[in-house]
Formats: sequence, C-alpha cells, structure tokens
Amino acid sequence: MRLTQTADQLIPELARYQRLFLRAGVAVGAVSLAGVYLQPAQFYQSYLTAYLLVLGATNGCLAFAMIHQLSGGAWGVVTRRIIGAATRVLPVLTALFLPIVVGMSHLYEWTHADTVTADAVLTHKARYLNVPFFLVRAAIYFGVWNGVSFLLNKWSLEQDRTGDPALSRRMQALSGVGLVAYGLTTTFASIDWMMSLDPHWFSTMYGMLTMVGQGLTALAVVIIVLGWLGDREPLDTVVVPQHFHDLANLLLAFVMLWAYLSFSQYLIIYSANLPEEITWYTDRLHTSWRAIGVLLVVAHFAVPFLLLLFRALKRAPQWLVKIAIGVLAMRVIDMFWLVAPHFHRERLVVGWLDIVVTLALSSVWAGCFLAQLRGRAILPLYDPQFTEVVGQPVGPVGER
Repeated sequence: MRLTQTADQLIPELARYQRLFLRAGVAVGAVSLAGVYLQPAQFYQSYLTAYLLVLGATNGCLAFAMIHQLSGGAWGVVTRRIIGAATRVLPVLTALFLPIVVGMSHLYEWTHADTVTADAVLTHKARYLNVPFFLVRAAIYFGVWNGVSFLLNKWSLEQDRTGDPALSRRMQALSGVGLVAYGLTTTFASIDWMMSLDPHWFSTMYGMLTMVGQGLTALAVVIIVLGWLGDREPLDTVVVPQHFHDLANLLLAFVMLWAYLSFSQYLIIYSANLPEEITWYTDRLHTSWRAIGVLLVVAHFAVPFLLLLFRALKRAPQWLVKIAIGVLAMRVIDMFWLVAPHFHRERLVVGWLDIVVTLALSSVWAGCFLAQLRGRAILPLYDPQFTEVVGQPVGPVGER
C-alpha cells in the first residue's frame, strides 16, 4: 500500500525543495548578517519579528497536535504528518533564539541598569524583568515545548511501528497536561519577549492574543502544504473536500477570535483611557502606523471572514489555499505591527533588514520543515480514525 511509504518515497521533489529553501535561507541570512555591523539595533529588531513569526508556526502546530489527540477529527488525521514535521523544527528554533539573547541590550530597555534606576516603574518590576531570570524563564519555555514535542513525536513513531493502542491513550494524557503548559508558557513568553518591549504597558489579553495568532499562522501553513500535497498521489485519493472544509471552519473560527480579542483589548483600554495603557495605541493610531492598523482590519479580518462564509470556497482547495496565503501574509504584517512601533514611534518605517531577515528565517524554517516531513509515512497508520478516513485497514509495518 503506497500510503505506508514515506513522503520522500512518494514525492521525490521534496528533497529538491528542501535544498532550495535551505540554500536560500543561508544565502539571504549571510546578506542579513551585514546588518549586525551596519545597523545592529535594526538587525535585532527585525530578527525578533521574524523569529516570533516562525516560532508561531511551530508552536501553533504543537497546540493543534495536542488538540487533535484530545478531540479527534478527520482534519487531524490527514494533517498530522504536516503538524508533526512542523513541531520537530523546535530544536532548530531553540538554537536560533541565541541572537535574541545576544541582542537583548538593543531590544529591551530594562536590561540597562542606569535606565532601571532612573525609572520607578522599571525599578518596581526589576525582580521579574532582569537578564538572569529572563534567561531562566526562556530555558523553561523551550524545555516544556521541546519535551512535549519530543514525546508526542516519539510515541507517534512507535505507534506507526507497533500499532499499540496504549500509545494513543498515552498521547492523549500528555496532550491534556501539555495544553495547559502550552497556555502558561506561551503567555509568559509573550510577556517576556514582546510586551516587555514597552515595560510600562500591559494587557491581560496579550497572551491569549498571541496564542490565537500562532494558531492562525499554523493553520495557514497546514492548509497551504496540504493543498500542495493533496494534488499528488496517493493523497489525491485520500484528501477530500470535507477535510478542507473542516480546516476552513477552523480558520474562520480563529480569524473571528483574533478579531474579537484585538477589538476587546482596544475597547477596554480606550474606555479606561489611562495614561499608562493608551501609549501602545497612540504610537500606532496617531502616526503613519495607522495605515497598518487599517490594513489588518480589512485584510486580516474582513476579507477572510467574508470569503470563508462561502461553502463552495471552503471546499475548493485552490481557493482555500489562496485565502490561507493571504492570512499568512497578514500574520507577517501583524507581527511587524506588534513589534516594530516600539522602536519607530514617530512614523512607519520598513527597512531592508525587515524583509531580508524575514525571508532568511522563513526559508530556513521551510527547509527544516521539509526535511522532517520527508522521513515518515505520509499518513499516521494507527491513528484511531485512520481506517475511517482512508477507507481501508492496514497491517503492521512488518507485514506490508
């Protein structure tokens, strides 16, 4: 049965695309390194934006892997290998966090002792916002994410080899605890890495908004990859419009949730109108950054929301992939909107490093993702819903 073959065996061009992305990432990355010497502050700002984008794709997939273990659904069966490959990029992303550590002094004002001493708010927060504790927390976040990803992927591979039903129960148990851990670590990571860019500002919705953004990024990537794989044998006989319909409904739900949380955060801060809270929005809505805000309202919410209301579009892979590409493009712009105004408060600035560094990290991520996708069976052979989705049973690997 061809479904038992690895993705590399079924789709040989994956190796070529992997090499293409990795070479492009290395080449563009080498060009971007010039920014370390020419514009060090801008380089680290651009790097943080791009890094959070690719980390969101991976961590969003990790969350969906756990959600599928707990909830089931055919959408998770046909996308499980895509999601699993994305989560296995985590060790690379852990290593790629190092430039943020090196560039902390260019990113976070609370790393400067003289600034903290002269500011009563920063002095009050110094027990939390200090370099040693920041690094300890980052190590905890990556330890949790890598640990959960490693165990889920390890047990999934064992499930392919043995078909042991106990492994499904084990993954479900881990996913229940793992989702709670994901929520906590992602919330604190968003505070540490993004919200503390402006340590005087705070929002209780920021962590949830970050998680929803990661979910949107992950869903867009999954839909794009599944749309590409679904045109090729043998998945062209397995992936059906209903699978895309389910993913489109998830995408619609996350688009609405992102809009709801974004508007709720704005409404609460607008209603309170407190000086320490409104600065985040005054920097974005009373300068040329306002154009980005309008674009996000229209292209990140209104357009995909309206398009995803049509059943025909949700069941047509070629259209859904285009919508997902649009959402992914808006995720890039949204991440830029969240980070860049902290450093360019007076006006909208898009530098060459913003583009080059994003291309470099995205290419490296895509190459590593394809490397992980190539090595396993194209579908999870012993997922409890595998037979229902594929329509035929398969025996143990040794019997094929």
